[in-house]
Amino acid sequence: LLEPHFVHVWLVQAWNMAYNISVKFKDFPDRWRWVKAGIELLRDDGLRYNPNETLMYRELAWFFQHKLGENLDDANIYYKWEWAKEMAQVFGPGKPNLDELINPQTADQTNRAKLLVEKYKMDPQFMKAVDEKYGPLEWRLPEAHAIYWAGQGLKRAEENPTKISPDDLITLRRIIYQSMQLSFHRGRLVENPFDERPQFGPNLDIIPKVNDAYEQSAKQDEKNSDNILKAQRNFLRTAIYFLYEYNRIADAAYWYKYLCTKYPNKPLLDGRGNSIPSNLTLAEYVLAQIGMDVNETSHDKVTAAIEGLFRNAYESLAMGQRDLYEGYKAMARQVWEIYQGKMTKESLPRVGLTPLEDIDRSILNRFLDPKEGPPWEVRAVLRTKLGLPPEAAAPAGTTNAPPVKLSSK
Repeated sequence: LLEPHFVHVWLVQAWNMAYNISVKFKDFPDRWRWVKAGIELLRDDGLRYNPNETLMYRELAWFFQHKLGENLDDANIYYKWEWAKEMAQVFGPGKPNLDELINPQTADQTNRAKLLVEKYKMDPQFMKAVDEKYGPLEWRLPEAHAIYWAGQGLKRAEENPTKISPDDLITLRRIIYQSMQLSFHRGRLVENPFDERPQFGPNLDIIPKVNDAYEQSAKQDEKNSDNILKAQRNFLRTAIYFLYEYNRIADAAYWYKYLCTKYPNKPLLDGRGNSIPSNLTLAEYVLAQIGMDVNETSHDKVTAAIEGLFRNAYESLAMGQRDLYEGYKAMARQVWEIYQGKMTKESLPRVGLTPLEDIDRSILNRFLDPKEGPPWEVRAVLRTKLGLPPEAAAPAGTTNAPPVKLSSK
């Protein structure tokens, strides 16, 4: 059946593998084999015979966005982790460097570039263009690959304009801005040397480009512009909240002003009709939003809130405000316990939070990292107040080793 040009047959076969057959298996490794088989069928064979078929690109991008990226499948964390491990073979340890795959200088870089092109059928030069247009993206996570394949579909559409309908372009653009929003929510991979379970944080650097994607999509898809702009407003409300929680107050203030100017008569808080911008300051909005999130079940918002509280705690301690430090940490624990207490036993493996100690340790490690953290003087004060050894001397541009392990007390 799988002959060239039988597009819908290819799509049905891939869908059955990734969705219908995979869920019949209890063990996550068995599920992952079928999900991968569906991806590989489209990527390796479907596109080889139908390189200009936008439906192929849309479905391949959808598999990454929905099957791997969303949390509807109990095995979604396992899929993400397996994919991240595969991508680590391509990118090496640490943050992906696309330039070394575009112009490899060593035997190792040459081998990894060959793996990317020959096994995963991806063009590093196009990846860099996608990253510059829509990123920065974390290429070890599925959202970046959803954007890549949707971008490839748009590129093919531009090369074959007479064979493409406007609806095809709309669906590809929709996958891009939806995946960018997912990347904003949890598009940062947090490497945890103490636990195999992956941890994710928000990608705050992508906020301006996510907003631009909404603006452009609303213009390109006039029929659905109201829904797109509604999604944009929800995104901006969350972005402001995340930025404030991560103590990026100036950025939060910028986007708060942007939101209030664009939607001056829309309530900022759900269910509170009087919460229009003229009635709330930035701080009042964020504090009210924290209170609302504690009482909901948004995994991404609660994780961001907890991370932000820990970050504020360590900044407060470094500034000599121990009472505030202890208050932030107590609030983080309270938020974590309230969320976990609302989860059923069945839902915990799928959408349960990372252990609180691991989140705490991850934020502290980043705070004490010479590359990511505050100035040396601040790190030194915090180490003293926490009873940690002095920072080891390290070459310029490198990070401390090993990571700090916190007490469970």
